[in-house]
Amino acid sequence: MNEAEFDKFADEYHASHAAGLAASGEGPAYFAEYKIADIAQAWAKMGRAVAQPGQAPLQLLDFGAGVGNSVPYVGRHFAGARLTCLDLSERSLQVAAERFPGQADYVLFDGAHIPGPADRFDIAFAMCVFHHIPHADHVALLRELHRVLKPGGSLFVFEHNPYNPLTVRVVNNCEFDENAQLIKASAWKDRLRQAGFGRTQTRYRIFFPRFLKLLRPLEQGMTWLPLGGQYSVCATK
Repeated sequence: MNEAEFDKFADEYHASHAAGLAASGEGPAYFAEYKIADIAQAWAKMGRAVAQPGQAPLQLLDFGAGVGNSVPYVGRHFAGARLTCLDLSERSLQVAAERFPGQADYVLFDGAHIPGPADRFDIAFAMCVFHHIPHADHVALLRELHRVLKPGGSLFVFEHNPYNPLTVRVVNNCEFDENAQLIKASAWKDRLRQAGFGRTQTRYRIFFPRFLKLLRPLEQGMTWLPLGGQYSVCATK
């Protein structure tokens, strides 16, 4: 999908996304927040502070931010951090800025080069973005994300799990996922290595729909099981 197609969906994205997720029993907010909460938890487990009193704020990059669903949850889980929302859809960024004025920097992406200097961001994340991008372009974009991360910074890539039947159903019923190419978690290790990243870690998530939400505390012990609806790959520069 190109920028014109994303512009077309920008004003109706939230409603369309919610409709596509209906089978899970959850809305976009649930999926946006769990990702940011997972990043904060992983960052803390690395021995890093999510807030740094008296120091420069953490710099976070939302790669493919769309209409800004991550914005309020970055503020909740990374107090004082500065978020940059990057997207190739100008209209999506306008919608994000209208929803959350002053809560992030909204930056237009040309599809190849991330504006700004190298070694800028502590954390970068992409929330179910790469399945919209031709697979042949992944390594080049990962190299660009590697460039803008600080040494020791981390990239978190969240994607749909093609081995989960409910996920496949959701994607097939979502109009802006019409041309999506789902990605196996096993594909990321080599792509990230080619882009210059060091160690990687994969975690599977979203095992239980809303009607089984009482079982969700069990998910923290199931992240190794490749049947979750989504997964994340964390890579360190």
